[in-house]
Amino acid sequence: MIRTAAAALALLLALAASAAAQTKLRIAGNFTLDHSSTIAIESFKKAVEAATGGALVIETFPNMQLGGAQENVAQTRAGTIAATWVGMAFLARTVPELEAVSLPFMFPNRQTAYRVMDSDTVGKLLEGKLADKGFVLLGFMELGARQVTNSVRPIKTIADLKGLKIRLQPNETHLATFRALGANALAMDIREVYSALQQKVIDGHENPYNLVLASRFFEVQKYLSNTGHFFDFIAVVANKKVFDGLKPEFQTVVKAEMKKAVDAQRIAAVKADTDALAELQRLGMQYDELPPSEIARMRELTAGVVEDIKKRVGADLVNGVLAEVAKASGS
Repeated sequence: MIRTAAAALALLLALAASAAAQTKLRIAGNFTLDHSSTIAIESFKKAVEAATGGALVIETFPNMQLGGAQENVAQTRAGTIAATWVGMAFLARTVPELEAVSLPFMFPNRQTAYRVMDSDTVGKLLEGKLADKGFVLLGFMELGARQVTNSVRPIKTIADLKGLKIRLQPNETHLATFRALGANALAMDIREVYSALQQKVIDGHENPYNLVLASRFFEVQKYLSNTGHFFDFIAVVANKKVFDGLKPEFQTVVKAEMKKAVDAQRIAAVKADTDALAELQRLGMQYDELPPSEIARMRELTAGVVEDIKKRVGADLVNGVLAEVAKASGS
């Protein structure tokens, strides 16, 4: 009896010591459970915990469980949570230099976008700007090319955008771009968009195909077009003080496993985008492709937006990014 009690006490003490030795990090995001970024974060969690023998525990909170995107950015910066994975537009409100890689019609394809974001010039520069605001950059996942949906009319030319009330992310570059194209651009929290579309408060919105599908916007939208006005990224960032406070071996594991997660997510995002477009059409959305001549005209009309960004974040920075884009695309 005494031996049994002693063994039980020893087990409890061992479990308590093990729990005390654990380091826990909370990471939050606003993407749905089935989104490629959430799946990648869950894989990251399992890999980190396996690599550290459970000494480093990652607690994940997707699908706005800890608030919206802007709240997650603020929580990460304050250290309330350790990290977040979030659309770049929301992070740009704190680190405006990120707008330099969110120029309208900047990337000709995703491969060029990857090369620019991973480069020793642009990538490292943005890493430094994030560090200045208290973040550690862990990687850039793909959010994707953003496309317009609406329920008023098909978008086949620039003229079709005129006067449409389009919801955009709370990002001045995004808003200015659609105003330059003749639309009535409105900023709105993503949590309000479905009901606003349903109640005809707004005419349309813009998002990558996979998010149009995941958010079930096909239920309240009729038309879909391949505007591709921005190629967007998901930034994975951690609180700098929290990250720097980790054991060096934990820092190494986190960076290495997140690199694997980012690479896997980018591959998954390509397939998700293609599959989502096909599924949206199957579900009844009318898809119309704008000809290259219209896309080129849109680029011309939004040239002034690029000049405005240069004034806000610095011409040298923007020109450097554009030079890297030209180099990466071979143009």
